[in-house]
Amino acid sequence: MRARVGASTVVAGVVGAPVRHSLSPLIHNAWLEAVDLDGVYVAFAPPAERFGAFCEGLRGGAIRGLNVTAPFKEEALALADEPSARALAAGSANLLLFETDGRILADSTDGRGLLQAFAEQAPGFDPASGPAIILGAGGAARAAAAAFVEAGAPEVILLNRTQARAKATAEALGPPVRALTETTKTALARANVLVNATPAGLAGSAGPTVELARLPSTAVVMDMIYRPLRTALLEAAASRGCRTVDGLAMLIGQARPSFEALFGRAPPAIDVRTLAEAA
Repeated sequence: MRARVGASTVVAGVVGAPVRHSLSPLIHNAWLEAVDLDGVYVAFAPPAERFGAFCEGLRGGAIRGLNVTAPFKEEALALADEPSARALAAGSANLLLFETDGRILADSTDGRGLLQAFAEQAPGFDPASGPAIILGAGGAARAAAAAFVEAGAPEVILLNRTQARAKATAEALGPPVRALTETTKTALARANVLVNATPAGLAGSAGPTVELARLPSTAVVMDMIYRPLRTALLEAAASRGCRTVDGLAMLIGQARPSFEALFGRAPPAIDVRTLAEAA
């Protein structure tokens, strides 16, 4: 991080509740330092009920923008004057930009981050070669589903404890997304990719309940959680011979286009993953 912050310093950050665990400040500030850019990236944790007021107070460019994490992504989209097509498809926004004329722009870089993570950790993976199964039906799951649809997946199946929410998400995205209507066993046996987009497994808690024995060994398994980096789901998938993709790769992947939008240049090619793993 730069030693001094002045009147011309570009300020951006991440907002969430909680946000103390976020690695985004470490990643973005490492990039800023590497290019000696006059900017700083900090964390904000407004009370959950005050998120809207917090963002409204930033209209006019008090800061350049915010990455948005749980539980505010859907509310962030609703606040925007100009949401991108990606954010509308995802049903949420993980990036808000505050223009000097008072407008709030919203985008979603989660889908790009997800696909970048697969490109890095599962080279040759083709989303169009088979069905994708996504565990969950919230904002993260919908962003993943939208990304797979855009990448040509022939079928995207949402598995969620609350069937109604999965159906609502599937209806919002349209074909080829659908909530599960066949047995889990049959769906898993056809899967090209399985993604955990739920909190199950966070901080070492029990992972999602899924019969990995039904999954083809050719399938790729991803867990969006990055604390721990190797979740129980990923360990179990690897033991079956499946290739795995971790949540840290997605975090860094979504951070790259966010950095460019916030600070006006692409991030430098430095090893922020090693820094993040050490943290």
